[in-house]
Amino acid sequence: MKRNMKRYTTPRSWPIPRKTHFWAVKPRPGPHPTDRSLPLLVVLRDILKEATTAAEARKILSQGQVVVDGVVRKDRKFPVGLMDVVFLPKIKKHYRVFLDRHGRVTLKEIEEAEARWKLCRIENKTTVKGGNIQLNLHDGRNILIPKNKDVYKTGDVLKIAVPSQEILEHIPFREGMMAYLIGGAHVGEIGRIKSYEVTRSPLPNVVNFEEGFTTIKDYVFVVGGKSPVLSLPEVKVVEKEVA
Repeated sequence: MKRNMKRYTTPRSWPIPRKTHFWAVKPRPGPHPTDRSLPLLVVLRDILKEATTAAEARKILSQGQVVVDGVVRKDRKFPVGLMDVVFLPKIKKHYRVFLDRHGRVTLKEIEEAEARWKLCRIENKTTVKGGNIQLNLHDGRNILIPKNKDVYKTGDVLKIAVPSQEILEHIPFREGMMAYLIGGAHVGEIGRIKSYEVTRSPLPNVVNFEEGFTTIKDYVFVVGGKSPVLSLPEVKVVEKEVA
């Protein structure tokens, strides 16, 4: 496996110039896929502009001045991705990671109270020794719950405290819920779920929205009922199509 990455090969979701330098920081294998995450060095230098060079960014990291989901991270290649919370203690600013309307990774500044938790989507569930249920979340986390308290389904979203992972709220995937789109033609937009179709084929399951468009379930991230439970960037609310 190559240790380096050329800038022109970086994912299009990385909002960095590709003709100014030859090399880019290659993220380490981590909780997020490469096309939906950024290494911390890129976040500090290219996104937040807290450093002008890689050396300055490494110094900030080595001093423990970057906290991700309540844990100090010093690895310049550590990937931060969708819904992660980044805290810079020295300047007392909190940020949450999103995808913009072009599918690019972006950070939005949030209030301290909101930075104490994050939203995690349940990707799948497994039964572990003792009969307990393990919830496998989109950011690589695993949460164990007793079998008799398993009210969660794949696609549901959990509001959890960080770093304790205490479940604060359960946001179910169902009709009428508000969803944030993380892929497809409507990436970075929000809409309301109208119906969910399970396909009896190798094709992915389909979600229909009240606004008149359709996407696959993998692109749907539920964020609330009547309104989103978190502060979103300046996203577009999909307008309902008129017949």
